[in-house]
This record gives sequence, structure tokens and C-alpha cells, in this order.
Amino acid sequence: MPPKTIFRRPVITRSISSDEGLRCVDIFRRKDNSFGFEEYRKDPEANEGWFKIGFFEEVTKFASENDAFDEACEIIPWLNKKMLSVSK
Repeated sequence: MPPKTIFRRPVITRSISSDEGLRCVDIFRRKDNSFGFEEYRKDPEANEGWFKIGFFEEVTKFASENDAFDEACEIIPWLNKKMLSVSK
């Protein structure tokens, strides 16, 4: 029997939800210790969980969690607005 391959998912280090709770951004650390982010949405009518909508996971790679978070704030409009309102 061939050895089992263990698939390791990135570790979520920070998760930020929109005020209405229908979108979220996860900041994560990969097994190579790089960081990235992904945006998801929840469809309340379908009640089937979260759906990836940003497709940033494969194209973002950062040296730190803060760098990934800062870039997510730049790219994702609702997150940018939320962070600006918190900092006031």
C-alpha cells in the first residue's frame, strides 16, 4: 500500500467579517511560512456555507501577516472602508 499523502491546509491567522456578516477575509500562513489572503461570501438564501470569491489565495504571497493584511485592505473595498472607520 502506498504511503498516505497528508494535505496541509494553510493555517488561518486572522479572519475579518463584514459588518453584515455576508463577506469575510481570511489571512493565512502556508506551510512554507509565507502569508496570503482570500475573500469569501455567504449566501444566506442557500445556507450552504462560504464561497471563495476573491481568488487571491494562489496569487498573493507575503513575508508577514501584516503585509498580507495591508494588501487585502488595499484590494478589497469593504475591508478598506471597515478598517478606515475603525481607525477614526
